[in-house]
Amino acid sequence: MAQRLLVGYLPVIENKLTSDLMAAQNARENIDPTSGSDQEDGLIWGYHFGPDQPAQPITSQAAVEFLTAPGPGLPGEFLWLHFSLSHAASEPWLRRYVTLPDAFYESLHRDVGSTRLKQDADSLLAHIHDVLFDFTFEASAVATTSLCITSRLLVSAHIRPLRSVDKLRAAVQAGQVFRSPIELLSHLLRDQASVLVDIVRRSTARVDPMEDRLLAKRISVSRSELGSLRRMLVRLQRLLAPEPAAFFRLLDRPPDWITQEQLRNLQQAAEKFSTAISDTAALVERVKQLQEELAAVVNEQTNRTLFVLTLVTVLALPINLVAGLFGMNVGGIPLAQHPYGFFSVVAPLLLLTGFLAYWGFARRRD
Repeated sequence: MAQRLLVGYLPVIENKLTSDLMAAQNARENIDPTSGSDQEDGLIWGYHFGPDQPAQPITSQAAVEFLTAPGPGLPGEFLWLHFSLSHAASEPWLRRYVTLPDAFYESLHRDVGSTRLKQDADSLLAHIHDVLFDFTFEASAVATTSLCITSRLLVSAHIRPLRSVDKLRAAVQAGQVFRSPIELLSHLLRDQASVLVDIVRRSTARVDPMEDRLLAKRISVSRSELGSLRRMLVRLQRLLAPEPAAFFRLLDRPPDWITQEQLRNLQQAAEKFSTAISDTAALVERVKQLQEELAAVVNEQTNRTLFVLTLVTVLALPINLVAGLFGMNVGGIPLAQHPYGFFSVVAPLLLLTGFLAYWGFARRRD
């Protein structure tokens, strides 16, 4: 019996192992298009860009030969090398074969609060953030990539995959021609701006129904929901938006190897980012106004409720006062033996209560 069960499960187990091996192979192909030796160097992928030609994959050994070759090389020829910081050999390989600023290596070991782009001698240093966006937006959903750009090289390194970098790689694999590392950086910044624009669009679609309900004076909007949305937008703006001062200083005094056309591409990316930041700031201000409007509506309804409670208390005051006086179990209570004593007391109380009700509701309408 056990043998028959084992024989029956063998095809299932074999198919499971085959599918797992195929999935692992596909994952390796998606992560590392280079040879197995590049895995030892921490290189995830590398591309060689020729003058006005689509990029070609390159191995780490070929990258070393390109970097150590004598002479300036062909105009418009450069490399893009992307490393994994989780690999212990990545930084030693870079320090051995590539001359990069110390600030780049320092950025690999510290957290930077916002997207940055600055100049260090003849190199550009960038620190790019990306998020796996949802409306809960946990800090663990943030991924970061550090970049160093020179006239012939773009080096990027990350711990977790970055969607914008993957989009840039997809564009390179699709055959799009990039003539300089600055064009790669501009494309990456435009992708970042597109991410921010998409987040603003999705957040706006969420804010619009809240605004409509508030304009209709319906308090079906949660103050905590508005507060969390506002905090989320501020955090995203701080993470994704580059520092404007450093960005414009770079545009005013770029490195000598950046041409005017490349500078215009970078400026267009900066303008797209600036527009996205303005839209985000406008949405944050709109959410702030909705919070204030919601607070005003809640306060108004609270005041109305308190007014009604106060009015009811005032209306019941004469009756309670007389009931307390006549309810004392002592002698000498007036009108106790009078046949119309009860009506003589109730009639003035009803008139007084009616007058107070008229006065109170008139004040409420005002």
